[in-house]
Amino acid sequence: MSVRADRSADLPEDGPNAANGSGNDSGQARFAEVPRDPLGRVGVITRGSLVEGLEMKLDAQRNVEDMKAGKFVVIEGGKNDFFSMVTDMRLDATNNEILLHPPDRDDELLRQILSGTGTYNIVSLRPMLMMPKPGTPGFDDGPRPVKAIPSHFSVVQDAEEGDVSRIFGSEGDDQGRYFSVGSPLDMETPVCIDMVRFAERSNGIFGKTGTGKSFLTRLALCGLIHYDRAVNLIFDMHNEYGWKAMKETAGSNSSFVKGLKQLFGERVAIFSLDPKSTRSRGIQPDHEVYISYDQIAVEDIAPLQDELKLNPTAVESAYLVYAIYKDRWLRTLLSLDGPDVEEFANEIGAHPGSLVALHRKLKRLENFPFMVKKAEHGDCVDRIMQNLDAGINVVLEFGQQTSMLCYLLVANIISRRVHEMYVKKSERFYATQKPEDQPRQLMITIEEAHKFLNPSAAKQTIFGTIAREMRKYYVSLLVVDQRPSAIDDEVLSQLGTRITALLNDEKDISAILTGVSGTEGLRSVLASLDSKQQALVLGHAVPMPVVVKTREYGEDFYRFLGAADETPEVRRARVARERVALFGDD
Repeated sequence: MSVRADRSADLPEDGPNAANGSGNDSGQARFAEVPRDPLGRVGVITRGSLVEGLEMKLDAQRNVEDMKAGKFVVIEGGKNDFFSMVTDMRLDATNNEILLHPPDRDDELLRQILSGTGTYNIVSLRPMLMMPKPGTPGFDDGPRPVKAIPSHFSVVQDAEEGDVSRIFGSEGDDQGRYFSVGSPLDMETPVCIDMVRFAERSNGIFGKTGTGKSFLTRLALCGLIHYDRAVNLIFDMHNEYGWKAMKETAGSNSSFVKGLKQLFGERVAIFSLDPKSTRSRGIQPDHEVYISYDQIAVEDIAPLQDELKLNPTAVESAYLVYAIYKDRWLRTLLSLDGPDVEEFANEIGAHPGSLVALHRKLKRLENFPFMVKKAEHGDCVDRIMQNLDAGINVVLEFGQQTSMLCYLLVANIISRRVHEMYVKKSERFYATQKPEDQPRQLMITIEEAHKFLNPSAAKQTIFGTIAREMRKYYVSLLVVDQRPSAIDDEVLSQLGTRITALLNDEKDISAILTGVSGTEGLRSVLASLDSKQQALVLGHAVPMPVVVKTREYGEDFYRFLGAADETPEVRRARVARERVALFGDD
């Protein structure tokens, strides 16, 4: 489904109406009052504050073990429903004497007598959104930020399926605006993210090693491609996004899952830096990538200082070479040998020791098979731009070229030039204001993002520039990393939506929650996630933070995308059904 023709009209302004699509019939139906199950009562509110959150006394018949951090509940106020998240639980008693003399293990009767009266359970809740009840002012405007609290003894209910769709939308709403990424921890109802708002800004996917970051990234990319909300340039360091990837969970007949090329066919092109490796996996790349020395600018080398162990004077020497030889600076430098380098340094006024060190370190680039003296196969960046302009998503596979130096260099070179082209296209659109000149929204996916976006590199790499520019030039980032604390604070603050799997390091958890209110409750939720198939989603593309069991990436998902494998029998049955639907039983 293409939405490019009216993309500008789809971009919402910040505010409750923009996020939820209210103002149309589907929006009004979405915000209709949700009927409550009398058996869904959880407890009552006993104390709390707007800043610190609320406390609920759990009903005696409810088991505290069912109250998991991240669970979604609804507080029924007098004028508003408060959509809230469970953040903590504790055991309490009316009299400390009970705790000093607990009942014996075999005294089940006494335990039952004390439960709910002498002993009880307190659950901490963090209200995330408030929804006016029918007949009250603002009901048609949908959910809004919490600026009030419910009264004492307000009833707390389990969230219903209607509550979830009321807040997060449904995949059938608003012409493919909403895309399911999973379901609440104790429910099977889809939790959707707003793909229009997701494409507007740079976003992050985080989690420690082995928590399924690549799976979450594939899921997000599938949503962007399926709804045509952005065209994607993916720097695929470990060959996980193009054709297929290893399955990350057990229990399947297949060890592999489909990549983007299998799912979307001609809408995805695979570019390969290592065509031999790509073909060895049974894949024919759409394009082979070669980079000439003349395509490398000093700006592409400067961010590699840590990886190459270059000192600042070495980079200054590179600029001196460039000042004389322009695009031929690197080819000229690498053509020198031994004593010639010092003589060359004296000729251009560079420090001999710095230039010798620069020459020695940059010699490593000659070991990369994709580096050539002259790009006889054409300019790979021009071919990438041709695909992006045509709405074709590009996966750049690195094959066996998986060194961090290679990844940093290639991603910098290509992204810098793509960004330059997008700046020109955007300026032309701003000048002409013609719809046909409007660039497609581009999202660039990078792994090991802290290497590009740490405090020192973010000021030098094109990725820091893209993150700070927001959507001015129609380019945004999807950063994937296991160490968010190593990313520059300014860049982190620009990430609109963060999808986060389990993190254990306190610094990483603090980094994820930068700029988020109510962090103490979310901190405990984030630290208690399972190591697989759970994530906390928060930010611009969701109305409130939510913990989800991530969506299964398998045959049902393939069918949703229209890419499931069909056996001959299934195909014949489908054709027969379609024939009957068209022509009747006769």
